[in-house]
Amino acid sequence: MHREQSDRLAASIVEFCRFTRSRGVAAHPGQTITALEAVKTINPTDQQSLTSVLQSALCSTREEWDIFPELFDEFWGESRSRARSASGEHKGPSNKNRHDREAGSTVFLDQPGNESAAGNGDGKAVYGASAQQRLKKVDFSEVPCDDLPALEELSLRLLRRMGQRLSRRLTINNLASRVDLRRTIRRSIAHGGDPLVLAYKSRQPRKNRLIIFLDISGSMNFYSLFLMRFAYALQTHFQRVDTFLFSTNVVEISDLLRTRHLPEALRRLSQRAAGWSGGTKIGESLRQFNQLYGRKLLSPDTVFMVLSDGWDTGEPEVLAAQLRAAKRRAQRILWLNPLLGLKDYQPITRGMAAALPYVDVFAPAHNLESLLALERHL
Repeated sequence: MHREQSDRLAASIVEFCRFTRSRGVAAHPGQTITALEAVKTINPTDQQSLTSVLQSALCSTREEWDIFPELFDEFWGESRSRARSASGEHKGPSNKNRHDREAGSTVFLDQPGNESAAGNGDGKAVYGASAQQRLKKVDFSEVPCDDLPALEELSLRLLRRMGQRLSRRLTINNLASRVDLRRTIRRSIAHGGDPLVLAYKSRQPRKNRLIIFLDISGSMNFYSLFLMRFAYALQTHFQRVDTFLFSTNVVEISDLLRTRHLPEALRRLSQRAAGWSGGTKIGESLRQFNQLYGRKLLSPDTVFMVLSDGWDTGEPEVLAAQLRAAKRRAQRILWLNPLLGLKDYQPITRGMAAALPYVDVFAPAHNLESLLALERHL
């Protein structure tokens, strides 16, 4: 390997170590040095060898070992092309091929655009103009038909990863009273066996109940199916998830989403009368939910999530009263509005303005990037 290629690969591995640290893997400087030395003994274009070497060098616990393949896949991409690009052996595609990919071809997920590496702000190396990044930013209402299969696949894959990260995340707290002995011993190796830095941990907090209240009225047509994937993916984290659809009436679909296969869930959902593309009566739907399910499902450990554009044909006083009633029982209320992603949007419609005083988190939900950003609120 040429010196320039070797330096590029080393820089990518250092960035990867920073990335894994941000996701809960120790990857301290001693382990980073070990990883850099170990990679010199293998062919870095062999993704399996690269994965094994980095996993052995960076993982100190069973939990880190289990989550590592997911982190590797997220950073380097699922194809070998990113590893080849890191080592300098993958030559960037011609201008024509690059133009074809950017024009809407769907056979390009995780492919690099050229050899140049740049940081994206969170410690992750990105090689060129990735079509995956483009798909993450496109508004669901503006997705070209040719890109729909690729975006659907990418959405489900990345949202699943988000749910897995939430479910696997350990609570490590330097102010906790319990020493993590295995992690402490592992860290001491870099200091000649002296435990200079103690690692602590505390019990993982109990997972909350999540109530998803999804608007499927006509104005939400472009967003509902993608938000359904979001609801489906969250079940990998929340042990107690109850999902409801509404337009003018409320329909519970929790049983349909408790399946291993989303296509089967969507097929069964299409056979259930749910009022797709109907009118919107958010206040009346909330009243129906509170009367039928509120006492049973809403509690101090419940996160109540409304996914709606806020276009309500009912009376705003009803919406405000019912949201206030839900807030008294729930831990907090999140309102995800696809229109919030528009540059000049202001929540001044009667329904949205009436709801905002009772909303703890008001966030956009117009593209895949905005959905992934909600991880910090969950």
